[in-house]
Amino acid sequence: MISAPAPTRAEDAVLAESEWRAAADAHAARADAMTAGRRHRAAHGLTHPVDDFLYTYYSYRPSLLRRWHPGAGVRLADAAAERGSWRWYRVEGDDAVVDAAAFRTERASLLRAVAGILRATAGRNPRFGCFGLHEWAMVYREPETRHPVPLRLGAAGTDAVVEAHELHCTHFDAFRFFTPAAVPRNADALTREDQPLREQPGCLHANMDLYKWAVKLGPLVPGRLMLDAFELARDIRTVDMQASPYDLRDWGLAPIPIETDAGKQDYIARQRGFAERAAPIRAALLAIAAPA
Repeated sequence: MISAPAPTRAEDAVLAESEWRAAADAHAARADAMTAGRRHRAAHGLTHPVDDFLYTYYSYRPSLLRRWHPGAGVRLADAAAERGSWRWYRVEGDDAVVDAAAFRTERASLLRAVAGILRATAGRNPRFGCFGLHEWAMVYREPETRHPVPLRLGAAGTDAVVEAHELHCTHFDAFRFFTPAAVPRNADALTREDQPLREQPGCLHANMDLYKWAVKLGPLVPGRLMLDAFELARDIRTVDMQASPYDLRDWGLAPIPIETDAGKQDYIARQRGFAERAAPIRAALLAIAAPA
């Protein structure tokens, strides 16, 4: 969206053309490095049971990650000719700036919803100890799996692991894929409506979703923050699948055997690490979605 030219605001930071072009180029190079595998597979009709998830589940193309935004309150000098046609930018003389006011007006309901999820999640104590059993619950007592990868313990062994544990999933978008037999085994019956009441910062999927929220906040999100959220999501998904019932050793991924005490401790340690990485990203996104 392009609005009528407006006076330059004194509070805007200003990046010279050489500065913002260098930042955009560095951002694109980082994005390209992180999405190289996906782009190669797409060009050759190949798939990956772990890495492709971020592009199929979230439905965001690698090209989206290449587009750098400075975030709100940063004026790009001499960028009008290039960015004047970009949605959510406003021309100011020869310069361009993210039109944060227009975005906030048109996407007000979205911003409230995103801020609500982020604020509620950040305000809860993290819970560790689910052991990634959501992936096991997604194949429990079912003849088919969600991925074309063999089960590490076989069907009977996988079912036995589920039956030997209590399920404490707090993330609806994982719970909704539980098999019918697994649903009543969860400690809580989750719904979309009560998602803001359940999300907690120890959950791998809640932290992986920070990438989704970053995308939804559009050009208000600085490029570095966007790629940090994506990188976190990519790392989480890898561990998510290492702890799953699938045998991914042919894909170069060693299992995290959560059915053992050592595997449980390994999973919790990684879960804590992700929660620590996610906290500043969540805080930054919340400040964008609901500025003080």
